Amino acid sequence: MTDMMNLHGAFPRDEDAGYTGAARPAPVAAQREAFGTVIEITGAGARIQIDGRRLRDLASDPDPSVALSGQVGSNVKLGFNRRWLVATVRNLKMTDAAGDMVIADIDFLGEGDEGEGGRLANFKRGITGYPIPGVRVHAVTGGDLKQMFATDDRPHIEIGTVYPTKDVRGALYIDALLGKHFALLGSTGTGKSTSAALIMHRICELAPEGHIVMVDPHGEYSAAFKGHGELFNVDNLAMPYWLMNFEEHCEVLLTTTGADRQQDADILAKCLLIARGKNRSAEGITKLTVDAPIPYTLTDLLGAITNEMGLLNKATDTAPYMRLKTKIDELKTDPRYSFMFSGMLVADSMQGFIAKIFRLPAKGKPISIVDVSGVPSDIVSVVVSVLSRLVFDYAIWSRNELQRPVLLICEEAHRYVPADKTSTGQAVRKILERIAKEGRKYGVSLGLITQRPSDLAEGVLSQCGTIIAMRLNNDRDQAFVKSTMPEGARGFLDVIPALRNRECIVCGEGVSIPIRVTFDDLERDRCPASSDPLFSALWKQTGDEEAMIGRVVKRWRSQGR
Repeated sequence: MTDMMNLHGAFPRDEDAGYTGAARPAPVAAQREAFGTVIEITGAGARIQIDGRRLRDLASDPDPSVALSGQVGSNVKLGFNRRWLVATVRNLKMTDAAGDMVIADIDFLGEGDEGEGGRLANFKRGITGYPIPGVRVHAVTGGDLKQMFATDDRPHIEIGTVYPTKDVRGALYIDALLGKHFALLGSTGTGKSTSAALIMHRICELAPEGHIVMVDPHGEYSAAFKGHGELFNVDNLAMPYWLMNFEEHCEVLLTTTGADRQQDADILAKCLLIARGKNRSAEGITKLTVDAPIPYTLTDLLGAITNEMGLLNKATDTAPYMRLKTKIDELKTDPRYSFMFSGMLVADSMQGFIAKIFRLPAKGKPISIVDVSGVPSDIVSVVVSVLSRLVFDYAIWSRNELQRPVLLICEEAHRYVPADKTSTGQAVRKILERIAKEGRKYGVSLGLITQRPSDLAEGVLSQCGTIIAMRLNNDRDQAFVKSTMPEGARGFLDVIPALRNRECIVCGEGVSIPIRVTFDDLERDRCPASSDPLFSALWKQTGDEEAMIGRVVKRWRSQGR
């Protein structure tokens, strides 16, 4: 077998370069010594042959980046035409019993100039020319990583340190991150909620007059943003029912399926239009529709249904009208729905509601946390739909005004845009899909957080320009994420199952090149209330059970906290 260390690559031996006497440069640093050779080139990467003995020697190098050279997910550089090409190792394969010769596939990331002392300089994503077989492979140093991940003048936030270093900072470019949507993915217990809180805190610090709306299904994030944002739940949300469009009205008020549902919907559309038309805000509107956010009273809607029912020739046709009346009466009298269907919400409060939810103005608290954990399960999807649609519709109808971009963050996104198209909650699914496809044109950014990316609707994740992937334990989730990523990121994504807690892979528009980052620690008072219970400790405690159960039952029965 040819001794690859004697192959003539991009950097010639001293005796070949014609150096003599004092003109000879200082010896090359140990990490510049090649440990492999390119043996095959493809469009997106190359195959390299590695000296296993040299690789084992590098493992003891004090520079952690050099020590990991050649391992899966690590970076290597190829010298060619006085330039460095940087690539990521995707896999390794031993070719001899002693392990002295290893074959690896690498994916190209970018290129830079050969700077002083062989360092990488002026690194840029993508490559302008391909190397040839025989080019030597070198270790990427910590100094090279600093050059690769150095931030430019674009606004950015720092979220952690680049693996395997302790001092190279990992950053996200805000305009690219938000302009083309992003997704944060990770299995339960990987630190996903804390990482999401960290990213949002950093964004709020960068833009204290920003506009962020977060849908929180578990009530975790209120603890993280107490004092830093506005917190809303069923006690103070006061979302008027008349903000719903017709499709959302149908999801709340109709209880039938098939032909009966269509009949009920036709009656509801006619009566809803009559009720909206009675409001003074409807005066002068020549094309009033059932979707227009015009206030109306539930009494007027019930009156319209009763009047229409009175016009019938026979009593046997009254069933659809009675179904609607029964459902509306139920919503009016059930205290669980009072945050939305209270008789106190009939005033035209749309302007004030939009101002407080969208943080217009922000007054140093740019984020609204909307805790929907206390919302009855049958209308949660409608509440999220109304909030999401308000964000999008406001952006459309304010195009002639000074633009105020809004970031909508949806935790547990697979609940609202599921892959199963037959599930309930089609209104929220439609609006979030539309925001994913068209939102960036109108200044609406979408942030999706989920533990089951494979359960997301097809196409929604692919609309996210930046993917922040933490550890995913499910094979289907891993395959789904990999299918949405460009070829050059495959070497990184292959290590997703092996990531530690609070560690992630970031690929896409928000970063210059794909990076593996260990998130910064977050102060305790800025962390969400999502820590796992310690069974071993809590099961040793006893006492006060009777009083505790009494308090729980009381809250349970009153449906309040």
